[in-house]
Amino acid sequence: MADLEKVDVVAVAPHPDDLEILCGGTLAKLVRQGYRVAIIDLTSGEPTPRGSLETRKQEAEEAREILGVQMRINLDLPNRVLMDHPDNRFALGTAFRRLQPKIVIAAFGRTPAGSPDHYQGGLIAEAARFYSQLTKWDDRFDGTHPYRVPHLVYVPFPSDAETRSWPGTFVIDITETMDQKLDAVQAYRSQFDDNRFDKVKHYLSSANGFIGSRCGFLYGELFTLPTPVGGEDLFKLVHGGKGSIAPVQLPGKDHLPLQ
Repeated sequence: MADLEKVDVVAVAPHPDDLEILCGGTLAKLVRQGYRVAIIDLTSGEPTPRGSLETRKQEAEEAREILGVQMRINLDLPNRVLMDHPDNRFALGTAFRRLQPKIVIAAFGRTPAGSPDHYQGGLIAEAARFYSQLTKWDDRFDGTHPYRVPHLVYVPFPSDAETRSWPGTFVIDITETMDQKLDAVQAYRSQFDDNRFDKVKHYLSSANGFIGSRCGFLYGELFTLPTPVGGEDLFKLVHGGKGSIAPVQLPGKDHLPLQ
């Protein structure tokens, strides 16, 4: 990672395919908007019943290309036993120092029916953001210099077991990139054969459709903040940053604003 270029946004999650499922549409949209984006997978995601190290690496690269994301890094931390440990904080903090993102998007949430890595990964991302700025500890970050990440955004796991009262939430319109998101998820063929992918596609289409409909979008992805959402223009903020609400076009129906 010695010669990494700076990026605008870094998205972090424990396993390859997590970010594609949670916010692949937004990552693809950021690239279309001209931002430099990096994905950091904390682990390889292996072992699993269906995959292998080489297969997952190839699938992750294919998914990156589908989304158009400029950079993907795997920190090779241990899957299944991932813990919020100082050494793991140092590893991710070093990446933050090198990439110097303006925004970190961290997958976050407790998933008791799924991998506990999900929750631990979110804790590591929070801590690494803080660690990255600490002075007089450069030897713990491979000799890199302190860097303060200005903004932290959470992308919550939809199966999070806790009902959270987040200080701020917002939805990104991914109508134009929903197909890219689904194609990127389908790239993980070792995890989603045709039968499983059909179910995942149905779930994501339904979930992202519901999230988007709350803001008048066909499809949307939900993000949360540790602070309230702020803005200088109340009108644009209320209208999702646009001058007016764009109603959803439903097949065979008149335009119906779903806000």
